[in-house]
Amino acid sequence: MYHVRQDEAVAEVEQVTATAEALALIARLTNKHGPLMFHQSGGCCDGSAPMCFAQGDMIVGEHDRRLGFIGGAPFYISGSQFEYWKHTQLIIDVVPGRGGMFSLEGPEGRRFLTRSRLFTDDEIARLSAQGKL
Repeated sequence: MYHVRQDEAVAEVEQVTATAEALALIARLTNKHGPLMFHQSGGCCDGSAPMCFAQGDMIVGEHDRRLGFIGGAPFYISGSQFEYWKHTQLIIDVVPGRGGMFSLEGPEGRRFLTRSRLFTDDEIARLSAQGKL
């Protein structure tokens, strides 16, 4: 069980972050397509790739959760995937290759990739105190 005193200031824990290279690609795609959004795919076609869309091109479901923002773009994950990954921080990176067939980075010759790390006990306690778990 994790405890945080009520009177302690609780520093925000980011549930999703992005590498400098991912942020640069997000900026390039934003310049080309306008405001973006991300959804952590769990589909069969693109595995567990983070999918990048122009805002509004994907309808967010009632069970999807917004984890945060990367490069100013909201980042969502399905509720069922969140339950599986809620103890990890998602780190969005970029690698050579073609992105998912519906993801905007496909023509760039680069693709977004999700890396992750387990939260520390302290981070779990802070996320819990923030009502994010």
